[in-house]
Amino acid sequence: MVARTRYHRDRSPTDREPRVTRRPVPTADPADTDVSPRAARSPRATTPGAAPSARARRPAVRSDATAAPRARRAGGRSLTDEAYAQLEELIVTMQLAPGSAVSESLLSERLGIGRTPIREALQRLAREHLVVVLPQRGILVSEIDVKRQLRLLELRREVERLIVRCAARRASPAEREEFAQLSASMHRAAERNDARGFVRNDKRFNDLCLQAARNEFASGAMGLMHGLSRRFWYLHYRQAADLPETARLHAETARAIADGDEAGAARALDALLDSIEAFTRATVSTDF
Repeated sequence: MVARTRYHRDRSPTDREPRVTRRPVPTADPADTDVSPRAARSPRATTPGAAPSARARRPAVRSDATAAPRARRAGGRSLTDEAYAQLEELIVTMQLAPGSAVSESLLSERLGIGRTPIREALQRLAREHLVVVLPQRGILVSEIDVKRQLRLLELRREVERLIVRCAARRASPAEREEFAQLSASMHRAAERNDARGFVRNDKRFNDLCLQAARNEFASGAMGLMHGLSRRFWYLHYRQAADLPETARLHAETARAIADGDEAGAARALDALLDSIEAFTRATVSTDF
């Protein structure tokens, strides 16, 4: 042990093994690296400090270009909004009958939209009482009840009167022009006895009123009633309603809002709701 110690002490500095200093190896940015198995085996992808190839950068460009069409459709509307609009019309126009069972998978296949947007649309429809979600049992289209519809009209009259007055006061020039166009469209739907066309115009009229009123609290309350009201009307209008008269009253309300006539809009709405209430009560005695 003593000899070994003396041997190391007598060695000159030049005889000692050089000290190796390890420096960190530069790595490529993960975002610029092709993650495919073939690219992982290529020498270019594993060479320290090598510049990423055009091929390595291409997948990120492709994913950005294709993500938008999956998230949104033409017109900038999200897939959830698209699913909601289509499902709401199917329910309102009785293509999905009251009491019928539905499922996310079947609706997804029918509309050609993924299950996540369908699920989110169904949640919104449940808040509007158009579908009922039953834990462990599935989803049902809600039933139609005349007494419930009359209770809805009690609230609708008060809230919607406020909304049309606010819309007449606050609508922008572009919105007033659209109200005028809707008034003309409703007259045309009545002349053609086009119930589905009228329902679509009524949906746009309701949405435009909420938008132009610029009162989120009144809009939130009113938004829960529109779908139920349109479905009830669509179910019974052939037996108890006058489509041309209903369209005319809607058109007069739209025209008053377009003209900025608050009092006229309120009067037209009262006449419309008087007609709707009489129609609703008439369904009780009608033999279907």
